[in-house]
Amino acid sequence: MSRNPLSNKAVYNITPFTLLDYPDKTACIVWLAGCNMRCLYCYNPDIVLGKGNTDFETVLAFLKTRKGLLDGVVLSGGECTMHRSIITFIKEIKTLGFKIKVDTNGSKPNVLRKLISEKLIDYVALDFKSLPDAFKQITKSNLFSEFEESLLLLIASSIQFEVRTTIHSNLINKSELLKMRTYLETQNFEGNYYIQHFRNNVPTLTSLGRSDQKMSSTDFSASKVKIVFRE
Repeated sequence: MSRNPLSNKAVYNITPFTLLDYPDKTACIVWLAGCNMRCLYCYNPDIVLGKGNTDFETVLAFLKTRKGLLDGVVLSGGECTMHRSIITFIKEIKTLGFKIKVDTNGSKPNVLRKLISEKLIDYVALDFKSLPDAFKQITKSNLFSEFEESLLLLIASSIQFEVRTTIHSNLINKSELLKMRTYLETQNFEGNYYIQHFRNNVPTLTSLGRSDQKMSSTDFSASKVKIVFRE
């Protein structure tokens, strides 16, 4: 007898309510364990290196109690798209009537393509780690071409999405950020490019030391890609 794909214990934790993580929506966050990158500044080392302890069926039972109370579900991690049952899980969430936002590093374009073509997702937050020359140093992976494929998929789609980058003074400076914006422009991306400063004094995957970089949106000239800093 085949194993129920929803019995996969891929979920590390659930944040039952957020007003911050899905634009203009009330939502919960489902944190999926594991990741195929090892970003130096990662704030979720326990999730990235840890194992799931909750199966998809348990999460769906929780979501049934939130019908009419929440607008959407955020799937985050770790990297949620690397789990083999993620598409089945998302289909089940959609049957409950929730909007779905996916937080992703873009490393699984084939999964993203299927989610888009089957109209299973409503919003994507795509992490732009760096340009190719620093990508392996920052992420400890060789997945830039996969990220680029995911970016182009989103640009060509009608899905609402955002591109975002975390910056640390030892990794990405103003000059590098300008190059990243130019790269987005050459890919015909238009809209806001969201930047968040590395948060000092929080546990991370590696010890980077303090980031003393304090840029703001006013440090950058107008462009069809607008740099917007988030707190």
